[in-house]
Amino acid sequence: MQFSLSRLLAAAGLLAAALAAPPALAQNYPSKPITIVVPFAAGSGTDQQARVMAQALTEEYKVPVLVDNRAGASGFIAAQYVAKAAPDGYTVLMTTNTTHAANEHLFKKLPYDPVKDYTPVALLSKGHMFLLVSPSSPYKTVGDLLAAAHKQPGKLNFGSGSSSSRVASEMLKQMAGVDMVNVPYKSNPMAITDLIGGQVNFMFADAPTALPQVKSGKLRALAASGNKRMASAPDVPTVEEAGVKGYDMSYWTAVYLPPGASPALAKQLNEMMLKVSAAPSVMAFQVQTSQDVATSTPEGLAKFQAAESQKWGKIIKAAGIEPE
Repeated sequence: MQFSLSRLLAAAGLLAAALAAPPALAQNYPSKPITIVVPFAAGSGTDQQARVMAQALTEEYKVPVLVDNRAGASGFIAAQYVAKAAPDGYTVLMTTNTTHAANEHLFKKLPYDPVKDYTPVALLSKGHMFLLVSPSSPYKTVGDLLAAAHKQPGKLNFGSGSSSSRVASEMLKQMAGVDMVNVPYKSNPMAITDLIGGQVNFMFADAPTALPQVKSGKLRALAASGNKRMASAPDVPTVEEAGVKGYDMSYWTAVYLPPGASPALAKQLNEMMLKVSAAPSVMAFQVQTSQDVATSTPEGLAKFQAAESQKWGKIIKAAGIEPE
């Protein structure tokens, strides 16, 4: 079959016009409620951040933005749910390095691919954790805790409700040369409940989850996980200051769409997320929880995630954790 030159040129013109025109979805987006899926329980740091940003998005774009907590299985449940959702911009995953950098090194097989099953949108923030004990704990310092662990190998335990929380404690074990037992939880708030009740000896928890408990006197912070003290708790030393040289652990939060989302949609949602990241309510939350605003383009998040995967792989290996 032969086509005339004029018909070929016309077809080429239509194709070029279609490619140049923004998708109708992106032009009208958002036009209905958006759901932000969080892989951790209500009250977790990621949940708190998602709710603050959801409110800011609702106020700015005049559509309801809801938070759907799908906690459990180290983030697998939420990650799988979003990986199978329609890539229309109305189902969004707000997650951390747990699902998108650490899990691939903690488990022999994942039920999702942290790269292929998602469309990167934006890096949102970076933060640190507190090493926590109950107020009735005999351990007043990191030194006290480690001394007890040395005297009673395998007797002390720690709670963990995320990969960051677990790896922070495993790293402390490895660097201090002690043997302590991990007690896994669906999310950090559940672990904190048991820590308050005395069922576990200590844990690391993200600052947004930990600070309300510390300030209310329900928990005592022995140390901060980063390489500098947190502005929200300047009297709490770092783990390194407390005697474990070279210790430094952090986490990050980012947003992803399901696979197959268009670059135009990812760019538009990126712009929306970055705009509300500068909203007074969101900025106040970041300051109150000593988190650092750290934003990116979709392409920037893809590169950042690749580098973080390598970093977490090295940390997990150094901590002596065997994949499950």
